[in-house]
Amino acid sequence: QVQLVASGGGLVQPGGSLRLSCAASGSIFTLNYMAWYRQAPGNQRDLVARITSGGNTNYADSVKGRFTISRDNAENTVYLLMSSLKAEDTAVYYCNANIRSRFTADYWGKGTLVTVSS
Repeated sequence: QVQLVASGGGLVQPGGSLRLSCAASGSIFTLNYMAWYRQAPGNQRDLVARITSGGNTNYADSVKGRFTISRDNAENTVYLLMSSLKAEDTAVYYCNANIRSRFTADYWGKGTLVTVSS
């Protein structure tokens, strides 16, 4: 029943910004850490940013200073604010969350494509 739905992907020019959102829904008792991953063609799926229930954050070196992850616990939503976008940021971005429902498990949303191009 737990589901993650991401939105906000699209086309943006280099140097531009974009905001991704991911909302969790269903029978949620506890929303633990939430994160964003990305996968570019030919690459593995890598962690972009993670935020704990207490608000502590971690970022991949490639996005530090440019991306900001945040969460709205009342809405069970995680955001990824991306700025100073580069062509190498082009990838499918995946929302991930550790959630306690009947049991505790990791959940994944469907990928949303971000394309950075002129």
